[in-house]
Amino acid sequence: MGLNDSSPGAMRNGRGLTDQWAESVVVRPRTTERHITVHKRLVLGFALSIITLIIVTAVAVALSLRFDDCGGRDRSGGRGETGSRGSGGSGRLNGSRGERTGERGDEEVVQPWKNSRLPGSVRPRHYDLRLAVYMDNFTFSGEVSVELECVNATRFIVLHADRLEVRRPQPNRPGGGVMRIHRHFPYPANQMYVVVLHRELKPMRVYRLNVSFDAAIEDELLGFFRSSYTLQRERRYLAVTQFSPIHARKAFPCFDEPIYKATFSLSLRHDQQYTSLSNMPVESGSPADEDGWVTNRFARTPRMSTYYLAWAVCNFTYRETQTSGGVTIRLYARPDAIASGAGDYALHITKRLLGFYEDYFKVQYSLPKLDLLAVPKHPYAAMENWGLSVFQEQKILLDAEVSSSSYQMELTMVVVHEICHQWFGDLVTPVWWEDVWLKEGFAHFFEYVGTDFLFPKWNMEKQRFLTDVLHEVMLLDGLSSSHPISQEVEQATDIDRVFDWIAYKKGAALIRMLANVMGQTLFQKGLNDYLLSHMYSNAARDDLWSKLTQAMHSEGRDIDIGEMMDRWTLQMGYPVVTISKNQSEQLPTRYITVTQEHFLTIGAETRIFENLQWQVPLTVAVGNASTVSTESLLWINNRTETHKVGQMDDSTWLLGNINQTGYFRVNYDLQNWKLLIQQLHSNPQIISVGNRAGLIDDAFNLARAGYLPQGIPLQLIGYLPEETSFLPWHAASRALYQLDKLLDRTDDYRLFSDYVLKQVASRYHQMGWPTNGPGTDGNILKASYQTEELQRELIMLACSFGNKQCHRQAVAYISDWISSNKNRIPPNIRDIVYCTGVSLMDEDVWEFIWMKFHSTSAVSEKKILLEALTCSDNTFLLNRLLNLSLSSDLVPEQDVIDVIIHVGRNPQGRNLAWKYFRDKWDILNARYGEALFMNSKLIGGVTEFLNTERELNELKEFIQSSGVGAGPALPRALEIVEGNVRWHRLHRRHFYQWLRKPPSSTFG
Repeated sequence: MGLNDSSPGAMRNGRGLTDQWAESVVVRPRTTERHITVHKRLVLGFALSIITLIIVTAVAVALSLRFDDCGGRDRSGGRGETGSRGSGGSGRLNGSRGERTGERGDEEVVQPWKNSRLPGSVRPRHYDLRLAVYMDNFTFSGEVSVELECVNATRFIVLHADRLEVRRPQPNRPGGGVMRIHRHFPYPANQMYVVVLHRELKPMRVYRLNVSFDAAIEDELLGFFRSSYTLQRERRYLAVTQFSPIHARKAFPCFDEPIYKATFSLSLRHDQQYTSLSNMPVESGSPADEDGWVTNRFARTPRMSTYYLAWAVCNFTYRETQTSGGVTIRLYARPDAIASGAGDYALHITKRLLGFYEDYFKVQYSLPKLDLLAVPKHPYAAMENWGLSVFQEQKILLDAEVSSSSYQMELTMVVVHEICHQWFGDLVTPVWWEDVWLKEGFAHFFEYVGTDFLFPKWNMEKQRFLTDVLHEVMLLDGLSSSHPISQEVEQATDIDRVFDWIAYKKGAALIRMLANVMGQTLFQKGLNDYLLSHMYSNAARDDLWSKLTQAMHSEGRDIDIGEMMDRWTLQMGYPVVTISKNQSEQLPTRYITVTQEHFLTIGAETRIFENLQWQVPLTVAVGNASTVSTESLLWINNRTETHKVGQMDDSTWLLGNINQTGYFRVNYDLQNWKLLIQQLHSNPQIISVGNRAGLIDDAFNLARAGYLPQGIPLQLIGYLPEETSFLPWHAASRALYQLDKLLDRTDDYRLFSDYVLKQVASRYHQMGWPTNGPGTDGNILKASYQTEELQRELIMLACSFGNKQCHRQAVAYISDWISSNKNRIPPNIRDIVYCTGVSLMDEDVWEFIWMKFHSTSAVSEKKILLEALTCSDNTFLLNRLLNLSLSSDLVPEQDVIDVIIHVGRNPQGRNLAWKYFRDKWDILNARYGEALFMNSKLIGGVTEFLNTERELNELKEFIQSSGVGAGPALPRALEIVEGNVRWHRLHRRHFYQWLRKPPSSTFG
């Protein structure tokens, strides 16, 4: 029976043989002759049957061995494709349509586990997961029972498992009967586990797969990993999950792709000294058994993707609050952090944010509780697991006595981001990773909208969004190595690269542009329809475009959002739009000519993306010395267009992209730049604060790319002594620091630093230093945010570029701290003072800061103390810090990358960091390589300061010898360094020439 089940050909031959035998032994009259004849026939038939059986058995065994041999190769990760010619192509084609070939013996040809995507013939409906967690030896064991729905007939159950020791799986029929397994094996190449059945699963039926497994609680920040902290000199451990994007498979066998949503029932068994948490509240708990172990069973979750399942085992304590709708919110952290009230701020704003999002989206929060878990180390700032969001401590714990307003702002935005994900991500999940921006772009956009709800005076969406999102991502997206925000993802290794600032920040910028085109009311209506239509399910970008288009049509606005936005999401980069007055004799001066072309940030000898075009929503205003017109919206669809605007004369200037709501740069003819600069110098308030910041950012980047003479941005910022708003100063400082990286090792650097100090001096002296030290109020929320941030920006510029009075003030603060052992430095400028003091003072100050770094328990203070240690001019101390960071426990693991990057930012440490990075690359890549952002952040941070031919060649050599596995970060780094070298070759001489001439006598 077993042979027949596995060898259809043998079964057919067996039937034929049996029929022949029956015919040859028919009973006949017993004569001697006939008896002899029958005897001969019997002998001949018997011999023939034996020979046939031997041949059939040999064929069957050969087939079985051949199949096993294929499986043997599978276990080793697939050395070749022998016997599997049909396994290539897209994973999407290997599900219902691609798996079945009609013959059960063709399984060795199909081999769906060799595709990067799951075959799709079965779908999970529910997981019943039971885990025992052993914190004494950092292991866990588990049993998972998966309820499966068969979509298309198949003999294969293929699911994900990675680094799990899987014991024999057991599939069951709908009625509970056991199904026979032909074979089962792991396929490590695709992190899959394969169960091959004797008989097919039938479509539309429900089955159950039971699997037992064991694994380690890892120390590498992915899957189910461990962390630790010290409380009263005792080392304590905790274990927590990080499953996004593809690491649930490290904790239990599962269908680890976003589309396979299911419900989950989880039970955790562990030592009674620990607390266990998961997405849902505890439904039932058993008292401690004789071994001191307890079991918590959590309520069943809604339908969700595997990477949002989460659990933690820790001995934290908590504070809690409750919303008016009855949702319980708890913040779990180290007992000493909870006791000090460090989690109270995040708890307070989370309660307000749930109400804000419910009102904005018109969709209720779906779960009965929301836990915020602050852990000592985590690969990302936070992770939005549904009902159990996990945060790095320094992204959620706030000590008002020592935390700056900028630290509070960063923390606020991280919380706002993660709470938004409870709708965009948890409730409605992208179908596949190519559209990860559908959740990350929205969450990043709402960081600014939600923060404006909490603190309207911060004015984040209209101001800080420009410098921190729009300007920053346009630097990256202007590279020829950029990519569309929607990009094809096939292999698991490709998934990592979609989690970058293009997905987050460009996604946010495009959503902001779209919201401004649609208007607030229609935008909210479209989002509400989108969420309601796809809740507890998955969606793709076309689903969003459809709902937003319907919202527009409902108000009679005939705009196809999909047609417009596909240009922005499926193409890389963005355009530079050039506006000029049409001065030809045929047309009056009411007309302007508008052109668009693909913009490259660092310039290029040849334009390699000539064919890229966008549908550009260009807003334009005309103005003069005393007034500016109402903006008008022009749709630019072609490479060159002519449009009618208001009446213009020789003194009228044009201004495009009003308040920078669009995702593009704007250039003008040189005469218009001259008029805009004159306007800024005479009466800057005529132009909005957002556009003043935008003009500064565009001018510097257009000059770097070769669109403008080098002197134009420098002459433009000559108005800054009269600038009273934070945002233009912030835009200017970002641009100046970009130039500083290029120039700080050149012979004429002093020309540049003196020019910067000249612009800063008067406003710096007028603003002075803050007088409110710690303890004067204890509530940093009441401070004037814009005033504090402008004051901080000016102090940073003054100290960074060498203002002597700024240096003296910083040294005086540090000296007072050391002599009195009382830190009277205002929290908002501590990072500037610490860094300046360490760079100017002796080794004893470095040792003092090192000691304070280890003794403080405030996470925000730890962060800036560690960064200050990288500011020393002493290369011995910098080298010591680099070595300690990677080879000891003295520097937290998640801070190692920041140490290396900040040493590289120090001109005295640049060569050290660059050499250290190359020497330790294998260790760094092994430790952080799988953690999405970390490798990219490290590579970009260490290489962005390189700008000589020698350093460029060193980078090329490194990429050639060691760059395998680093993803797109190294090609991007190479392009940036090549651009740095090119700028020196083409523009440095002109830049310094302008600085040597009196500004009043030079334009451009």
